[in-house]
Amino acid sequence: MNGGVNGVALTVFILFFLAVTVMGFLAARWRKAENEHSLDEWGLGGRSFGTWITWFLLGGDLYTAYTFVAVPAAIYAAGAAGFFAVPYTILVYPLIFTFLPRLWSVSHKHGYVTTSDFVRGRFGSKGLSLAVAVTGILATMPYIALQLVGIQAVLDVMGVGGGENTNWFVKDLPLLIAFGVLAAYTYSSGLRAPALIAFVKDTLIYIVIAVAIIYIPIKLGGFDDVFGAASEKYTAAKAGGLVPLEAGQWTYATLALGSALALFMYPHSITATLSSRSREVIRRNTTILPLYSLTLGLLALLGFMAIAAGVKVTNPQLAIPQLFEDMFPDWFAGVAFAAIGIGALVPAAIMSIAAANLFTRNIYKDFIKPDATPAQETKVSKLVSLLVKVGALVFVLTMDKTVAINFQLLGGIWILQTFPALVGGLFTRWFHRWALLAGWAVGMVYGTVAAYGVASPTQKHFGGSAKEIPGIGEIGYIGLTAFVLNVLVTVVLTFALKAAKAPDGVDETSPEDYTADAGDPGVEVELPPATAGTSH
Repeated sequence: MNGGVNGVALTVFILFFLAVTVMGFLAARWRKAENEHSLDEWGLGGRSFGTWITWFLLGGDLYTAYTFVAVPAAIYAAGAAGFFAVPYTILVYPLIFTFLPRLWSVSHKHGYVTTSDFVRGRFGSKGLSLAVAVTGILATMPYIALQLVGIQAVLDVMGVGGGENTNWFVKDLPLLIAFGVLAAYTYSSGLRAPALIAFVKDTLIYIVIAVAIIYIPIKLGGFDDVFGAASEKYTAAKAGGLVPLEAGQWTYATLALGSALALFMYPHSITATLSSRSREVIRRNTTILPLYSLTLGLLALLGFMAIAAGVKVTNPQLAIPQLFEDMFPDWFAGVAFAAIGIGALVPAAIMSIAAANLFTRNIYKDFIKPDATPAQETKVSKLVSLLVKVGALVFVLTMDKTVAINFQLLGGIWILQTFPALVGGLFTRWFHRWALLAGWAVGMVYGTVAAYGVASPTQKHFGGSAKEIPGIGEIGYIGLTAFVLNVLVTVVLTFALKAAKAPDGVDETSPEDYTADAGDPGVEVELPPATAGTSH
């Protein structure tokens, strides 16, 4: 690392940051609806986004700054084992094609804003709904924190904020400013802000990757030299490799499958989905979103390039920003850093909105103020979105970064435990609500305890997400093991509770609700057609 401030890169970074800040505030006026004081408007953008806006929003939501820093960083540190992110994003789209349109339909018909709204309506259980809501908020918090870690990594490489001995306030001031800006425009514009900014973020990322994948290998002597240098490093270190080691193949496969099952359980994924204007938009998006998987595969190669370029960093998360600093002209390094920085703002905004919606609808309204008006719900959600971001900021400023990363892995283990209630509920009413709650509890306890017992070179607990699978003896993803236990408990208890004729709760949905589309009886298109038509 150069030590000094890269003035040119920093200037370009600030210009892009200012541009998206202005866009964030202007988004409040974009496609403005008559009734702004409802969660449908603030939290779901009026449920009016068409194919392209939804595509950019989902892409901006799922492919975060942390993804663009961490996936190549994992390959830089551990070899092809880090490529698990590529197959899991390929697996996820056929999976969501089967259930997301059903979730969109039933949510649009009944006005559901969150997954917990659906679970409560389907199973007639506020307790199960609360469990899903609390899990969603818990899993989202460290995820937001990691977006701020992504911004911090870029600022560190640009030399902003001083050295380790600098006063903490001065060192973290740029991050505090970025946080303040993000909080302000999310509060004022809601989901419209990240939807608009996602266009800039994705365009920048596609430009940076296209240039990096051509320009950097040419400077390094071609892909032969890149792979040769990476292979030499892994051979010398006796760790990782250009293909996953035999001992790590179970881990690789279970991590890919478990991550695919978990991705669309996250509240922010569902928020972006429910903001679209028709079920056809969702189906179309599941067919074109794999373009991001192609991008991710190319991006992962940057990990090998960082090795070939001789990048030396103590924290692997800095490897790719440092590669950009070393290999690109200063002005284009600024563009690359802006892509990563803005890539953090979009998902952080959507995540904070999603967590706030869960609190407002499924904790505040269900348990604290059942008669809350739509305007009161919106006000509470806006305030909670600020609190969530403050919590994430405290997380980043007070905790070791490796801990933050591993807590996000824990978030994946937790959120996967909501799969039986959500996806199971979309296809069948057979599961008993109490059995689902017991299965969730078993999965959460096992997953948390197992992750607590994993050590790493930097920490005694929560040092990773893989552990021996009971009964098999192979090392596998803790989240998937916990999920299997969850499903087993749910199925066995459902048989037992049905045999005991335990009260089953009231299902407020009907079979035709799951195939309803905008314009069908009882399924309104929120915005007037003249306004909504601009999204194509």
